[in-house]
Amino acid sequence: MYTEDTDNERAWYIIQSYAGMEYAAKRNLERRIVSMNMEDYIFNVLIPEEVHMEKKANGEMKEVIVNPYPGYIFVDMIVTDESWFIVRNTPMVTGFLGSSGGRAKPVPVPPHEMIPILKNSGISITTDIKFAVGDKVKVVSETFYGQEAVVEKIDFENQIVTVLIDMFGRQTPNELRFDEVEAIK
Repeated sequence: MYTEDTDNERAWYIIQSYAGMEYAAKRNLERRIVSMNMEDYIFNVLIPEEVHMEKKANGEMKEVIVNPYPGYIFVDMIVTDESWFIVRNTPMVTGFLGSSGGRAKPVPVPPHEMIPILKNSGISITTDIKFAVGDKVKVVSETFYGQEAVVEKIDFENQIVTVLIDMFGRQTPNELRFDEVEAIK
């Protein structure tokens, strides 16, 4: 199988479908993934669902499953020319969110935005981090960009790392997302 751009990273993308047709579009895409042998490039197709409790007319509480993002489907994939073509040309899929057209590749959902969506849908995420408590890391986010810090605490569930940054001669704890720090080798 020929594919270009195989150096692309695996990430979550959002595709749009006709309103109310998300489940049909998901089924169509899952069938195409198998029939076109794209399991190595397209891994998961998700319609986020949340469980809410609603009060019925007689006063009883009832569990209701709600789609918080109607018209949108989340796809965990590696974008290559072939995988991108297969997804956008799936019946009931109208396109990628974040792709301006004109052969512009879609923009992935940042991990810090995708993690709460997956958590609310009951899906747990494991993140492979390359640092541990006591390790030195470099901050790569805007506020403290380039500063070195020491890892004090790691919260895997919320994907947060507490680091000690030297500010005005004192070690000050700051909470950052996993993607805002990188290990120093």
